[in-house]
Amino acid sequence: MGLVGKLQAETLIVAPADKFHEMFSCRPHHISNVCPEKIQKVNLHEGEWGTSGSVIEWNYNIDGNDQVAKQIVKVTDGENKSITYKFIEGDLLKKYKSFIVVVQTIPKGDATWVHWTLEYEKLNKDIPTPIKELGFIVLVGEDVDGHLVQA
Repeated sequence: MGLVGKLQAETLIVAPADKFHEMFSCRPHHISNVCPEKIQKVNLHEGEWGTSGSVIEWNYNIDGNDQVAKQIVKVTDGENKSITYKFIEGDLLKKYKSFIVVVQTIPKGDATWVHWTLEYEKLNKDIPTPIKELGFIVLVGEDVDGHLVQA
């Protein structure tokens, strides 16, 4: 079993691709209002919302454990409705040397697909594959979708 890996998931959502992408790229601080039991707070530390190079800190709860993650927005691609976050501080980096999350929203006819990708490098072979983290991110996405459909 290698230390470097990639996990991917695709989910079908009801919300328009533009709105979903905007929530994750330009308005992630609103996600804590959508699912406060999962995401308690999202703060901007550097830069501007929706721009590459911005630094964002997330306070979240996964499996009953409060966690913190500080990320830099590596890429915001409005044309392809994709955003890439690279973790630079926080609880996940106690287990992973590197951790990157890519969220791409793909309109296909009347449907919208969200492609979730986690790229990671474990600190050692005893660290679990981040399947739980992928599931958590997908659940947050489902909450955002439900919120956008009601809005």
